[in-house]
Amino acid sequence: MHKEPHPHHHPKSPAKGPSLRLVAWEVTRNCNLSCVHCRAAATMGPYEGELDTQAGFQLIDQIKAVGDPIIILTGGEPLLRPDIFEIARYGTDRGLRVVMAPNGTLITENTAEKMAAAGIKRISISLDGATREVHDRFRGVPGAFQGALQGIDRAKKAGIEFQINTTITKSNLDQIAAIQELAIKLGAVAHHIFLLVPTGRGKYIVDKEINAMEYEETLNWFYDQREITPLQLKATCAPHYYRILRQNSKRDGKKVTFETHGLDAVTRGCLGGIGFCFISHTGIVQPCGFLDLNCGDVTQKPFQEIWNDSEIFRNLRDFDSLKGKCGVCEYRKVCGGCRARAFEATGDYMAEEPLCSYQPAC
Repeated sequence: MHKEPHPHHHPKSPAKGPSLRLVAWEVTRNCNLSCVHCRAAATMGPYEGELDTQAGFQLIDQIKAVGDPIIILTGGEPLLRPDIFEIARYGTDRGLRVVMAPNGTLITENTAEKMAAAGIKRISISLDGATREVHDRFRGVPGAFQGALQGIDRAKKAGIEFQINTTITKSNLDQIAAIQELAIKLGAVAHHIFLLVPTGRGKYIVDKEINAMEYEETLNWFYDQREITPLQLKATCAPHYYRILRQNSKRDGKKVTFETHGLDAVTRGCLGGIGFCFISHTGIVQPCGFLDLNCGDVTQKPFQEIWNDSEIFRNLRDFDSLKGKCGVCEYRKVCGGCRARAFEATGDYMAEEPLCSYQPAC
């Protein structure tokens, strides 16, 4: 297959980095749960080296200098950080859309009101089971399911919209439809599914990872839900979805445009280092939270330099440098494979995605 030149192909090109759309900032690694799949293997800590309030403000200023991305305040459990509302308010005042990823169990009526006052526009709450038994087993703490539902209710009363996130493994694959129904019943605006990436504690439940065929079937089912659910749907850590979306649209005689498919038409599968990055609690910039590669330290170098100049980011932006079948796949620009799964499987973040059943046409 002929490969088109890519604007970031030349290693010395002075080009500014691509548009930054999302930044996930791990404001703390402390957590009150012990989820079986946790990327960070987070516990109550304490963890050393967390960026302090002023460093947090400086980081937000530097992110703003790059663009106007959505900032996701994540963890750990972000509500365990004492200055979390100051951080959120600062981001809001700088004109950024600030959202948060709590687990729900620590949201009180007072906390919910403080979230709203800080300008937090949306929260994501994870439900990894449609029942107390399944979710609590996943989260490692009895009462986590009830705590999440209670947190959702309090956020709703404070006027904060919420989405449901679900990490899919073999142990809850049969629950996905029921979780989506529950999300609708609860009044969620969106349902985001995450395909397990075996990092952190997730390494130890790799036997729970769905296989390539189950992956394909799940994403095809998810595509079909677009026509029948009121929820905004997004597949994360599942770049194949953007291939499936185009294959199925072609089969149905439909064009993929912003008018017909919304943001799915103008984004791609793996955004790590392309439109998204992760910043750890100590200020290390990574392509995503699952791909533990140090692209720069914001305590040593300005964020904008890291975003524009990191060699790892530049490699990830050169889709023609992908290896194996990902490198020759006609969908490489809209999928790209999960770079974190490739890295975990091979030690090479540019290797082919190990959980893909698709064979490229050329």
